[in-house]
Amino acid sequence: GYSACHWCHVMAHESFENETIAGMMNDLFVNVKVDREERPDIDTIYQHALQLLGQHGGWPLTMFLTPEGEPFWGGTYFPPDSRYGRPGFPQVLAAISDYWQEKRDKAYETAAALNEGLQKVWSPAKLETDGLPLAVNDQAAARLAQEFDMTNGGFGQAPKFPNPSIHELVWRGWLRTGNEALRDAVLVSLTRMSQGGIYDHLGGGFARYSTDSIWLVPHFEKMLYDNAQLIDLLTWAWQDTGNSLFADRVTETAEWCLREMLAEGGGFAATYDADSEGEEGRFYVWTPQEVTAVLGDGADTVLFKTVYDVAPGGNWEGHTILNRIAHPDRLDDAQEETLAACRAKLLAVRNTRVWPGWDDKVLADWNGLMIAALAAAARVFEEPRWLDAAIRAYEFVRDRMTVEGRLVHSFRNGAARHAATLDDYANMTRAALALFEATGDRAYIDHAAGWVATLDRHFRDADGGGYFFTADDAEALIIRTKSAADNATPAGNSTIAAALARLHYLTGEDLYRQRAEEIVRTFAGDVQKNFFPLTGLLCANELLQRCTQIVIAGDPADAATQALLRTAWRAADMNKLIVPVVPGTALPPGHPAAGKDPVEGRPAAYVCVGQTCSLPLTDPVALAGAL
Repeated sequence: GYSACHWCHVMAHESFENETIAGMMNDLFVNVKVDREERPDIDTIYQHALQLLGQHGGWPLTMFLTPEGEPFWGGTYFPPDSRYGRPGFPQVLAAISDYWQEKRDKAYETAAALNEGLQKVWSPAKLETDGLPLAVNDQAAARLAQEFDMTNGGFGQAPKFPNPSIHELVWRGWLRTGNEALRDAVLVSLTRMSQGGIYDHLGGGFARYSTDSIWLVPHFEKMLYDNAQLIDLLTWAWQDTGNSLFADRVTETAEWCLREMLAEGGGFAATYDADSEGEEGRFYVWTPQEVTAVLGDGADTVLFKTVYDVAPGGNWEGHTILNRIAHPDRLDDAQEETLAACRAKLLAVRNTRVWPGWDDKVLADWNGLMIAALAAAARVFEEPRWLDAAIRAYEFVRDRMTVEGRLVHSFRNGAARHAATLDDYANMTRAALALFEATGDRAYIDHAAGWVATLDRHFRDADGGGYFFTADDAEALIIRTKSAADNATPAGNSTIAAALARLHYLTGEDLYRQRAEEIVRTFAGDVQKNFFPLTGLLCANELLQRCTQIVIAGDPADAATQALLRTAWRAADMNKLIVPVVPGTALPPGHPAAGKDPVEGRPAAYVCVGQTCSLPLTDPVALAGAL
């Protein structure tokens, strides 16, 4: 289970803290309780085992294992007595114990069959191919767009998740092909999410997902990784549209992160729980009387209640989840200023309530996601505080979460714990390269190269291609997984493929390109079977084939250099790689722009595709045109 999971708390209170049930558990079983965010390697194995048993995955996850750790039966939430059409947990415990005692051979047969199935899950259908043509990306984006709800936004039906990797692939498809259906699918989704109840209109930040089809009722937990990916998505959408709603949501979410998610040493905390005072969402919801008590009885209050859906009876369990679903369009400036003042007053009062539980452990992979998102957004929106926070978090992970030269996954209360996974290395490598783009400091490239070297040494599947999720010297589990399928976060293989492509373009080292292409080939057969969970890999595939380097040579303190950089960051090109060349540094000899300098003392930009670069561009307007 996990601290931010509502039903995990429910089962813990109902069963694990019940002396009778807990006694039964201890009499019959050896109980191992796992934090799935601290040990994602364990979680992914047993989640897939549950799915092979024909059940939907989720948390809390209850799995029954042989003494060797092999699963033979499981389920998710069980109530303390039979209800909701589910057996009570004591009945489950007794039945499984009897089965183990009386039909142990059958349990082992099931375990063996599940083990065989798990081996197949992580045996990708590798194809001997030169790679995936971009036509595959186009076909996938068009097919995915057909699954979007064009009225309420979102992919598929309720419950609805942000699905950032899917949105990214569809958005890339729009930018590359000009297919307006792809653009509209993403813009409707981002608008509806940004104005729905899944967004915290007072404090900023998005909840994990919506339980309904209109983004009104979330499970109220806020995850660092969701908000990092949504900052990216909203930034990309703003670059193309200039929609102020997207800029507002990026700003508010970034400020929420800096205000509420800073943990020990400047790293970013993992989550806020859904529950406070034992109730889900209690911290976030309002009654009309509570709103009036804060805002008064005037016209401003009437406007706020109308726009944010505050009415007698509420919109959820007698309370109101603030939202602008019925009023998504921006009002005039004076009205929006009034609404902002009302939100500030309500936030001040909300801050006096009992807060939800805060998981302040720092996870390397999730921090990598937020570091990269803040670094890019800081440059796009010219907010240097965000970049400063990204650098501090990066330095925390690099310095405090490294033990004997190797990253660790988790840090809390002064203790760095658990061997890092592929996702940790992949996301921190991506973060390092994002900080290079934002600062021009080539030390970040060296850090990235060092982490890739560790991946090659300890994670790479030399025979089958790609990278395993765990290192060759990590704790031995029943299987060593390898996948490119995205979950709530992008798959490590997809993330590192894109990072390897960037490293290749930045350094000219061909080995990085070979490794990236190997990953695409390794999972190309899986793409042909079912591309839905592999959109992150397809995004990396596009970057690998279509990277556009924007080399800007000049003193970063020079206003002319800053003007060129602003133009580059503003461009709506998701395959761009911004390469600042500051005085005293030089590009590698094999780089297509090597030796290209400022022109007659004026900072210059060079747009490079493959081995071909443009003429020097000293005028921001000319650079914008070239891009």
